[in-house]
Amino acid sequence: MKTIALIAHDKKKDEMLEFVGHHLEELKHFQLVATHTTGTLINDKYHLNVDTKMSGPLGGDQQIGALVATEQVHYVIFLRDPLTSQPHEPDINALLRLCDVHNIPLATNRRSAHILIKYAAANM
Repeated sequence: MKTIALIAHDKKKDEMLEFVGHHLEELKHFQLVATHTTGTLINDKYHLNVDTKMSGPLGGDQQIGALVATEQVHYVIFLRDPLTSQPHEPDINALLRLCDVHNIPLATNRRSAHILIKYAAANM
């Protein structure tokens, strides 16, 4: 079974919840991993059994990056807030770089996330 990582900055949490609700049937066919707050919100609302890692600023982005580097994550949906400075920006950039290095599809906004989930569902 393939794995999708779900990450959302604070101002994008509601958008992530809407996205997950819209794609609930597709997401049920994947293993899901997320940073702590995002995963907890998804688990509480949709009961998808998301494997939660640490919060992004506490190392969760790096934990997911390690899963990307070891090819344990196949797709990443990272709803980023490009207008707010993040204290852990180096970790975010490292995760994005790892996706590029390891050729892992990465969506950083809702529209690209919709495209990625359609692709992932068609290639299960």
